[in-house]
Amino acid sequence: MINRSTWRKWCVALAVAVGLFLCAAEGIAAVRMPKIFGNAMVLQREMAVPVWGSAKPGEKVTVSFAGQQKTATADAYGKWMVRLDAMPTSKSPRELIVAGENTVTFQNVLVGEVWLCGGQSNMELRVLSCLNLEAEKAAATNSAIRCIKITGQDGTLPMEDVVGQWVACSPDAVQTFTAAGYFFAREIAKELDVPVGLISDNWGGTRIEPWTPPEGFRAVPELAEINKLVDGWVLTSDAGRRSYAAYLASVKAWLPEAEAAFNVNRNPPPPPQPAGAPAGIGQPTRLYNGMIAPVVPYAIRGAIWYQGEANNGEGVTYFQKMKALIAGWRQLWGEGDFPFYYVQLANFQKSDPNNPAGGDGYATVREAQFQALSIPNTGMAVAIDLGEAGDIHPKNKQDVGKRLALWALSRDYGKKDLVVSGPLYKSFAVEGNKIRVSFDYVGGGLIVGEKNGLEPAKEVAGGKLKWFAIAGEDKVWHWADAVIDGRTVLVSCPEVAKPVAVRYAFAMNPEGANLYNKEGLPASPFRTDRPGGM
Repeated sequence: MINRSTWRKWCVALAVAVGLFLCAAEGIAAVRMPKIFGNAMVLQREMAVPVWGSAKPGEKVTVSFAGQQKTATADAYGKWMVRLDAMPTSKSPRELIVAGENTVTFQNVLVGEVWLCGGQSNMELRVLSCLNLEAEKAAATNSAIRCIKITGQDGTLPMEDVVGQWVACSPDAVQTFTAAGYFFAREIAKELDVPVGLISDNWGGTRIEPWTPPEGFRAVPELAEINKLVDGWVLTSDAGRRSYAAYLASVKAWLPEAEAAFNVNRNPPPPPQPAGAPAGIGQPTRLYNGMIAPVVPYAIRGAIWYQGEANNGEGVTYFQKMKALIAGWRQLWGEGDFPFYYVQLANFQKSDPNNPAGGDGYATVREAQFQALSIPNTGMAVAIDLGEAGDIHPKNKQDVGKRLALWALSRDYGKKDLVVSGPLYKSFAVEGNKIRVSFDYVGGGLIVGEKNGLEPAKEVAGGKLKWFAIAGEDKVWHWADAVIDGRTVLVSCPEVAKPVAVRYAFAMNPEGANLYNKEGLPASPFRTDRPGGM
């Protein structure tokens, strides 16, 4: 026999589901703010700042901050939004006041740089789990660095709010911050002397597809099948509206039957579920709906991203999914092609030293991440030297954050002289029985390098390059001799008289891969024989 508690839970769950679509805010009389706004938040400097919330339909709402007052009137659904004019940096704590029939006040608000930190567990990993914890805690005294961790939730359609709270950095608080995000923010704050806000919006073990909005899938023709699935449930498509109309009809049919059963103390049938809707956090758009959509359009400078492990084994399809994610987020934020910097997957597990062809594990995902540099205003932090064979969560996030910050400092903050990346494959040329490989981001020159822990990479005098392979027209791969020649690398093998292609570190864990530039940044893995080139 069903008890009243279970009955109430079913009714509440059903009301919430239906309310996503039928939620005219007629009963809302008080100004309410989404939780992305809070005490100790950071607002984005130098651009218009949206502030939004809900109130009684027709209610006048005034937002006051830093000498500005902006007024809006709640629409028929109780929604309102204002945009504060662009503001300069401010490290002085101030109040943001939202007033209608009631007043909501946010204290200790700063103005600086705001970055969204997305991805899976390597972005979610906390400072608590990183190298050198006690020293990092002692150094975490910049209270102008703030972070809000968005609690994990997913949904069939975009949700209205998130769960989270802004926290100012301190030796105790920093332990729960996203480590990659914090070390990125620390570099920005140190170089620019500005507040930095981090929106830690990530979930361990998740794929890229659930973070992507419908608009992103529509923008990439190669993902038409995913788009068809998603459009079957979004209310902006005819198919989606038909699906939900059928769901509402099934709910209406269920209610009398459930009420009748309940009235005679019989177990009612469970409420109907949306048939065919993507279900579970691994399905397309689910995490976007639950964790990103409620944050849009909070003003941000850009996004950093660490994800891909859950899409292990994919190649060009992962590149297409990155295009969809980035295009979708940019479209919805409406800030143009905002910066999107990401981490190429670190080395992990073991690779066969007797297989010079490579291609195992993360190799093709890293290749797709390399391809994603063709997307405007993106940058990639190579992490091939930071991984741990026995741990998918390498503890050196300090270098991850620094390498991401190089892109932002150079591209977005005027530090044009910085070398932002290690060597990235550009082209090759066959020269007799050798292949000459050229690179972008050579910086001060190529070196054989070595990286140990948190120490900067250093040049190995007389060192020999590792993990280069070469093949002839027979497509049989051999480990190769590779020698730095000026700003290029010459690759050869006595067994390959007429070489046609080269591969470098093209494996799950090319442990000891050691091509760097003099700035101490590692070369990305690559292969010259990829169809269509890089």
